[in-house]
Amino acid sequence: MADFTTSDGKCIHYTDTGSGQPLLCLAGLTRCGRDFSHLAPHVTDLRMITMDYRGRGQSDYDADCMNYNVLREGQDAVELLDHLGLDRVTLLGTSRGGLIAMTLAATQPHRLAGVILNDVGPVVSPQGIARIMEYVGRAPVSKTYDQAAKAMHAALKPQFPDVPAHVWRQQVETQYDETPDGLALRYDTKLRDALIEQAAAGPVPDLWPLFEALKGLPTGVIRGENSDILEPDTLVEMQARHPEMLTAVIPNRGHVPFLDERQSISLIRSVLERTL
Repeated sequence: MADFTTSDGKCIHYTDTGSGQPLLCLAGLTRCGRDFSHLAPHVTDLRMITMDYRGRGQSDYDADCMNYNVLREGQDAVELLDHLGLDRVTLLGTSRGGLIAMTLAATQPHRLAGVILNDVGPVVSPQGIARIMEYVGRAPVSKTYDQAAKAMHAALKPQFPDVPAHVWRQQVETQYDETPDGLALRYDTKLRDALIEQAAAGPVPDLWPLFEALKGLPTGVIRGENSDILEPDTLVEMQARHPEMLTAVIPNRGHVPFLDERQSISLIRSVLERTL
């Protein structure tokens, strides 16, 4: 575990373990590098790098919440690569991390050896966005890890019908801090303000041009069969526009697959092989 300082003075937490091909893992909107703990045991032969975005995990919060945006977070990722002396990496982006990956493919293609998108594409389902906005910036009602695990298990069982209870317990420990006053979020609650202000600033930009930038790169997409973020029609269009792209649809998974699934690991390996 280590930290580096960005060009605008923010201390960003990251992990850098193993050796071999470098794989930079970028988490979802409210998540941090801990989210890749399910994947880690399956890629011990790789150099696995994770980063906590500003305002998440162990990284500094930003006094200006409008800096919680894909462009700034992408710049932080590039500055991490500079800090580590890495010219190019394969980037594995979960949800928000996938949006950052597409942005970097369009703006910094020379830094990417390949890209793997975990349950995200250039069209994000309005239904999924509405669900996310129900919880972003709001501490859970549950007061303990046990209570939160039971609530999460019940809420997500339709999307993840075969995930056992102990995994949800691990998940809530990843997402929250247990305090005497209840569970606390592991990110800046002002992230919600940033999302609201950014949405009010204008219509959602067309992300297809960013996706098109992936055509020159080994690319893979993982979709949870029950996802409400990456819809089937979007994946079909992505395949039509990028015929060489590898895809895997993970049964009994919603948003997002844990990445320890057999199909997820196989796709990740296949993309990495194409980058050699």
